[in-house]
Amino acid sequence: MGHIWLTLVVLIYGIYGVLGQGGHRSRYEPNWASLDQRPLPRWYDEAKVGIFLHYGVYSVPSFGSEWFWTNWINLRNPDYIRYMQRNYKPDFTYQQFADQFTAELFNATQWALLFRDSGAKYVVLTSKHHDGYTLWPSKYSFGWNAVDVGPKRDIIKELAAAIRGNTDLKFGLYYSLFEWFNRMWIDDKLHMLLQQHFVDYKVRPEQMELVEQYLPEIIWSDGDWEAPAKYWKSEEFIAWLYNDSPVRETVVTNDRWGFGTACLHGDFYNCADRFNPGVLQAHKWENAFTLDRTSWGQRFDVTLENFMSSKDVIKEIVSTVSCNGNVLINVGPTKYGTILPIFEERLRDMGRWLKINGEGIYSSAPWIYQNDTLTPNVWYTRGQQSDNSSVVIYAFVLEYPYDTNEIDLYPLGKEINIFRNVMLTGLDMGSDSDVLNKKTTEITMLGMQDTKIQWTSSHNKLHIVFPPKHHIDKRGLDLAWTFKITIV
Repeated sequence: MGHIWLTLVVLIYGIYGVLGQGGHRSRYEPNWASLDQRPLPRWYDEAKVGIFLHYGVYSVPSFGSEWFWTNWINLRNPDYIRYMQRNYKPDFTYQQFADQFTAELFNATQWALLFRDSGAKYVVLTSKHHDGYTLWPSKYSFGWNAVDVGPKRDIIKELAAAIRGNTDLKFGLYYSLFEWFNRMWIDDKLHMLLQQHFVDYKVRPEQMELVEQYLPEIIWSDGDWEAPAKYWKSEEFIAWLYNDSPVRETVVTNDRWGFGTACLHGDFYNCADRFNPGVLQAHKWENAFTLDRTSWGQRFDVTLENFMSSKDVIKEIVSTVSCNGNVLINVGPTKYGTILPIFEERLRDMGRWLKINGEGIYSSAPWIYQNDTLTPNVWYTRGQQSDNSSVVIYAFVLEYPYDTNEIDLYPLGKEINIFRNVMLTGLDMGSDSDVLNKKTTEITMLGMQDTKIQWTSSHNKLHIVFPPKHHIDKRGLDLAWTFKITIV
């Protein structure tokens, strides 16, 4: 079969080709039109999997969610009021929880090694959530930070050092722009946001301090929705990040910089919590989701059904990466500084799966079809090994065919259109009758590379027989099963 590598690889590299061009190219102006031209640093697209950590004073009551303070005081949620009445004195304040935020069992190296073993490639820690409490000794949050009250430790410094000293993971920081009860913020709102005292004297100094002291390679902004980006002076800050900051070559930012910026501006888009559209997105995006289905912070008012299973986690990873997304998987540590065994189990299961199947995840690109048109629960990615003479496709099978031990795959779609497939894959696939055959196509199963896979083809269909289930189980293949399809 002849080969043609077209320069017009419309969907695969036309959209994503710029992703690998990351780094510092020119000076950017403090406006979205200029900032949006910055190429995404290559490392972020290749990483695919990150760990999110929500850790703070809200880890002490461990009830409801990390929004404990405002749910109790502002929203007067009856569940929170009842919880406080039953367990604390009438005059107890949220600030008093900080004394119990002790983190006496916090071992940053232990965390770092767990994240490494999970298969994640980056970590994002909450430096400050909406309650304003900072996990570093902020000069602008006296008496309300982790060194002054609580653990009496610089949590960010310890974790950053452990991540960088023991792993190859990138380290990033979440930062909430607004604070529920900060008087400067409330005063700015009372002035119809026509003054920016809170931004000038609190937000911007802290953002600069975080970047210059801890060199985060992800700035994960949040708490932006009550004011426009102009109030937050977001464009000026991002221009500084891209032009002059010590992380300008590698830093990436999300899209929460003021109401109206979500899904429009930023190196990658979050769009919304737990965003997973299930269809290809042209711009790089991230699915930030929680292992505890409803809370980002650790809580004890949970049952087993509140947690995602390991199978759920793998499904989320596969369906996200197939559509050009990364996953940011949230864990809520305890006030003691430990990560509960149920979270650890999910992360270690993920790590075992990625150790076998990661070659179809890391550094992959979207295939021309994200999921199988005819066979449900099958998703595709395109391998980085693809070149001008071959293409590598990974087919992730999320549900095992227990009844038949066989499956039909349609990696080239429901109906083959030769012109379309030449344009999209870059390969001249010949006539309809010889697209997929033993001469042009090789199939292996990840984790079973030494086992010959039995398969037949008919036009655009691959009929694949799984190896004996007990052989698969003996190799530890579980949660989802991956076939590597090489077409030359």
